Amino acid sequence: MRHFWKISLVLVIGLAFSSCKKDKESKPQDGIVINGVRWATSNVDMPGVFAANPEDAGMFYQWNRNIGWSNSDPMVNSDGGTQWDNSTPSGDGWQQENCPCPPGWRVPTVEELRSLQQSRRNYGELNGVTGYFFGDNSNPLFLPAAGFREELAGAIRVVGKSGFYWGSTVKDSYAHVLTFSSTTMTTGQSHRNFGFSVRCVAEQE
Repeated sequence: MRHFWKISLVLVIGLAFSSCKKDKESKPQDGIVINGVRWATSNVDMPGVFAANPEDAGMFYQWNRNIGWSNSDPMVNSDGGTQWDNSTPSGDGWQQENCPCPPGWRVPTVEELRSLQQSRRNYGELNGVTGYFFGDNSNPLFLPAAGFREELAGAIRVVGKSGFYWGSTVKDSYAHVLTFSSTTMTTGQSHRNFGFSVRCVAEQE
């Protein structure tokens, strides 16, 4: 009888753990294809989880790290920490083990960011959030102007005014990033310890 209760308790704990893990998994999505690249319809929130809505900011990430940082203050990361890491991430590209995207998705390359930049686009609002619409007006991709966190202390800046989206590739000691405001959009380079948004693309089939 005692063994039966031990087995039952193990089964209950195991089921509870499985349920919690399932709740944290991202809902599957088809994405939106622009210039042959399939983009996720929302930013990454917690590592491995898409934000619920296209206009949601999600979390900020430092390049080649899979720890998310809150998009508002007080500052906290996805592991529960509150101390900003201002060290410079290393690597020649965003490594798979550090990818915050859900399975089947990855951080875009600079070529994919440029392809999105060169597509049809217009600045506007989605449910009160400013950002850019890309592609077909009947089913556009929306990137919110989520702002960013500074590299030294992690202070949050320009929320609702500008967007900063990481690429997976590097140039010299800098990492590629897509940046925009209401009047401009560029694909350039940035120090790696800034906290920017991540919008994933689908792995090639």
